[in-house]
Amino acid sequence: MAKKDLSEEDIKVRYITPAITNAGWDLKQIRLEYAFTAGRIILRGNITTRGKKKRADYVLFYKNNIPLAIIEAKDNNHPVGAGLQQAIVYAKALDIYYVYASNGDGFVEQNLITGQVSELSLEEFPSSEELYRRYLKDKNVTDSEEKALLEPYYYVPKYKTPRYYQRIAINRTVDAVAKGQNRVLMVCATGTGKTYMSFQIIYRLWKAGLKKKILYLADRNVLVDQTISGDFKPFGGKMTKVEKKTLDSSYEIYLALYQQLSGDDGEETYLQFQPNFFDLIVIDECHRGSAKEDSAWRKILDYFSSATHVGCTATPIETKEASSQTYFGEPIYEYSLKQGIDDGFLAPYKVIRIGLDKDLEGYRPESGKVDKHGYEIEDREYNIKDYDRTLVIDDRTRVIAAKITEFLKKTYRFSKTIVFCVDIEHAERMRQALINENKDLYAENEKYIMRITGDNDEGKAQLEYFIDEESTYPVIAVTSKLMTTGVDAKMCKLIVLDNNINSMTEFKQIIGRGTRLLEEYGKTYFTIMDFRNASRLFADPAFDGKPEVVLEINGDEPVTEPIGDSPEDTESNTNASGVRETKGDYNTDGFDDDDRPKKYYINDVCVKVLSERVQYVDKDGKLITESLIDYAKKNILQQYARLDDFLRTWTKAQKKQAIIDELKDEGVLLDAVREEMGKTELDDFDLICHLAYDKPPLTKAERANNVKKRNYLYKYSELAQQVLEALLDKYANEGIKEIEETKVLQLKEFTKLGSPMKIVKAFGGKEAYQKAIQELENEIYYA
Repeated sequence: MAKKDLSEEDIKVRYITPAITNAGWDLKQIRLEYAFTAGRIILRGNITTRGKKKRADYVLFYKNNIPLAIIEAKDNNHPVGAGLQQAIVYAKALDIYYVYASNGDGFVEQNLITGQVSELSLEEFPSSEELYRRYLKDKNVTDSEEKALLEPYYYVPKYKTPRYYQRIAINRTVDAVAKGQNRVLMVCATGTGKTYMSFQIIYRLWKAGLKKKILYLADRNVLVDQTISGDFKPFGGKMTKVEKKTLDSSYEIYLALYQQLSGDDGEETYLQFQPNFFDLIVIDECHRGSAKEDSAWRKILDYFSSATHVGCTATPIETKEASSQTYFGEPIYEYSLKQGIDDGFLAPYKVIRIGLDKDLEGYRPESGKVDKHGYEIEDREYNIKDYDRTLVIDDRTRVIAAKITEFLKKTYRFSKTIVFCVDIEHAERMRQALINENKDLYAENEKYIMRITGDNDEGKAQLEYFIDEESTYPVIAVTSKLMTTGVDAKMCKLIVLDNNINSMTEFKQIIGRGTRLLEEYGKTYFTIMDFRNASRLFADPAFDGKPEVVLEINGDEPVTEPIGDSPEDTESNTNASGVRETKGDYNTDGFDDDDRPKKYYINDVCVKVLSERVQYVDKDGKLITESLIDYAKKNILQQYARLDDFLRTWTKAQKKQAIIDELKDEGVLLDAVREEMGKTELDDFDLICHLAYDKPPLTKAERANNVKKRNYLYKYSELAQQVLEALLDKYANEGIKEIEETKVLQLKEFTKLGSPMKIVKAFGGKEAYQKAIQELENEIYYA
C-alpha cells in the first residue's frame, strides 16, 4: 500500500514510532495518545457528561517529571510540518520546549527556547540523552540545579501522580528555588491540590539536599491535621506538628499554626529557634494577611528571613496600592478556576438568581412605623445592602429558607449545603427558618441543620463531619464567615449566597467551597443560589483575569483586606462605609451612639419572589441565561444551517453517535433538552429535526414498527433476521447508540441467539455485519 493511502495511525506505527525507538528512546519514555486533561464536564439541567480530553499524539519523557518533547502526527497527504502549530499549543500548555511534527517522511523541529526551526530525516531524530543535554545547555542549568531537576517525585504504587498543571507548578517552583530565588508564589484555584503540590515541592528539595529544615505554615488546625494524615503522610517520623510551647529541634519537617508560633498570648514561641534554623518555609493560603506588615505571619517570615519563602494561594490579596513593591513577586505559575473547569478537573456550576420584591424595589417604612420591639424605624429607603445588617424582615428570611428547601426537595434533600449569611445573628435566624421548613428531617436528626460559626463550639465540632464525604450529617451548614476558607467540603453541592459580597477574594473563596469533584460519590457539579446578586462578580474581568499579588508594604501604607480573611476575626462584619464591626449581636437592645438599635426587626411585611432564572457556564466559561431549548437550537443551527445539511451528514455518518458527540462538545446535551421538553419517547434524530427544523417527529417505537412493516428483513438468514429484530427492539427502548456498539451482542437478549462470533458469521463476517447495521439505521430513518 502506498504511503499516501495510509491512515494517520498507520503512519505512526510504520514510520514515526520506529524513528523514535531507533533513536534510543525506551518505550517507557514514550507516551502515545497522551491525555493531559480529563475532559470538561458539560452541565445542562441536572444532567452532566464529559467532553473530549486534550490529547497529544506523543509526549517523550526523559524522566517521569521531565517531559522533553511533543510530536504531532499527520497522514502523508499533509506536509511534514502540518501538525507543528497544534503541537506548539500543546507544548506551551505542558511546559515542553522541543516540538516536532511529522507525516512519516521526516520531522520538522522547533526549539521553543531558541526559536530555531529545523528539518530532520527520520534517522536524525535525537536520542533522549542528546535532547536532555541540549535542554541543560539551552536553559543554562547548573550542576546544583540539575540535582534538583533530576530528583523524582515521591511515588509508590497506588500513590497519585501529578496532573499536568501540578507537574508544572512543582517543577517551576523547584527550579526557581534551586536557582536561588527566595520568594516564590504559586497561584492555583481551590480544589486543584495545593497541599499535594506543596508536599512534592518540599519532598524533592528535601531529598535533593537543598533544603533540610522545613516549616509548613497554615492558619487552621483542621488544615494541619488533614495535611499530616493526608498528603504529608510519607514524611512519617521526620515530621512533627508544633503543639507545645517548647519546640523540639530534632525533626526536619515542621507543621504549625502561625498563631501557635507567634503566640496569641504574647509568648513568641518561634524565638526558641535561631533565625537561620529553617531554610524553607511554605505558607498555605498566603493571601490571608501573611504579608501585612503587622500580621503575626509577617513576624515569623521576617524572623526567618534567610529562609526561602514559598507562598501557595487560590486568591492573592486585593489591594489598591499599585505602587507598593511585591513581597513574593509575580506568580511563578497560575491555574485558574476557569481553566480547571475547562480541563475537567474542577466541578462546573449553575447559578440560580432569585429576585425578591423588597430586594429589587427597596423598602421604605411608612411614617412613624415601629418594629416588633417598639422602636421607631428610621425613615429612609432600605435595600439589599441593609437587610439583616440594619433592618431585618422576618418574611424575607422565611421565603429564602423556603426556596432553599424547595430546591433540595426537587433534587436531593441530603445534598451538602452551605448557606452564607451576613453575620452570626442572621445565621441563627436562618437556621431557625430552615428548621421550620424541614421539620420532618430535623425531627429525625437535629444535626440535619447546624449553625457553624466562630462563636459556636457545638457547630464547630460538627465541621469535621460536614466535610467528611462518608458522613451524612450535618447536611445544611449555616454560617457567615467561618466557612469561607479552609473548608475542604468535597461533597458541597449547594452554595446559598445571602450575604453582601464586594470582595473578589472573598467571592472566589466562597465559590471554591463547591469546586471539588467527587464523581465516585455522584458529585459532578454544584449549584449557586444567589439572593444578593453576588454572582454579578462572575462577569468581572478580575474573576478570571490576572490575580493581584501579595504586597510588601513600604512604610505605613495600608493594605485593603477582604472581610473575614483574618482567622482571629473570622466572624467580623463591615458596615456600608467599610468600617469593621463586632460580631453579630443576639440581643435587640444594643444601641448605636445615637440611641438607635443596631437592627430593626419587622414581622408584618410580606416578601415575594419576583424573578428566578438559571444560568449555566458555556464552553467559553461565560454564564449564559438562555433556556436549554434555545441554546440547543442555536448551536444545532450553527453546525447545520439547513435540514438538508443535517440529513446529509446523518446519512453519511458511519456512527450516528459521532454527530451527537460533536454537539455535546458544543454544550448541547440532548438528554437534558429531551427532559425539559417532555419528549422522552423521541430519539436524538427526531429531537434534532423537531427542535431545530420544526419537523413533525416520530417516536422510536413508530420508527421500529415502520421498519418491520416494510419486510426488508426477509433478505437475511433466519438467525440474522432475529438479531436485527432484537436490535430494532433495543433501538425502540433505548435509542440508536445502543445498536451501534458491537458489544451489544454480548447482552442477554442476544446471547440466547448465539455467541457474538456465531451472530457475526450469520451475516457473512464482521464487515458484512457492520454493513447490515448501517443499512438498518438507514431503514430506521427512511422518510
